[in-house]
Amino acid sequence: MSLSPLLDDLVDALRCLPGVGQKSAQRMAFHLLERGRDGAGILADTLARSLVEIGRCDSCQTFTEAPVCAICRDERRDSSLLCVVESPADLVAIEQSGDFHGHYFVLLGHLSPIDGIGPADIGIPRLLKRVTDNGVQELILATNPTVEGEATAHYIADRLLVQGVSITRLANGLPVGGDLGGADGSTLSHAFRGRRPLSG
Repeated sequence: MSLSPLLDDLVDALRCLPGVGQKSAQRMAFHLLERGRDGAGILADTLARSLVEIGRCDSCQTFTEAPVCAICRDERRDSSLLCVVESPADLVAIEQSGDFHGHYFVLLGHLSPIDGIGPADIGIPRLLKRVTDNGVQELILATNPTVEGEATAHYIADRLLVQGVSITRLANGLPVGGDLGGADGSTLSHAFRGRRPLSG
């Protein structure tokens, strides 16, 4: 029996979030209505504004309110380096590491022929044009180490082999603080293939 059709709608709406099932959505809905109405109002207003005002950067395809995002506008960044990632979340993760000071191109996912997602759907023609038009010297393929991510990286690399651009791939392997005994064979294999000389 339903206590409130609108409450049911709220629970169903919250279930659109990743990892949120029926019980979690119900807890969130009750919390917002019982103790968090002010926060819920702010959340609703911010979400509504975000859906209207946040779009994609004309240059790299990440989320931004401006036509071109702050990273693409930053003249201090190295325009000869271009890092390709699958999502804005991946871009944020790399930025938080503080190790990369080039530019980005955010694919709109990865190639997945089984789902009907081809190169044009994720912006690969735009990426190839950007590489050739902007004098990119090194293209870093930082797609996820999944079957689809690897296929996407290889597809992009194949299209640029004749362009004279250095193409690199992030090494996949052991996490910092991890131990060899806890790693699976595939992870160890990637770690060995991606090994680099130890600098003193």
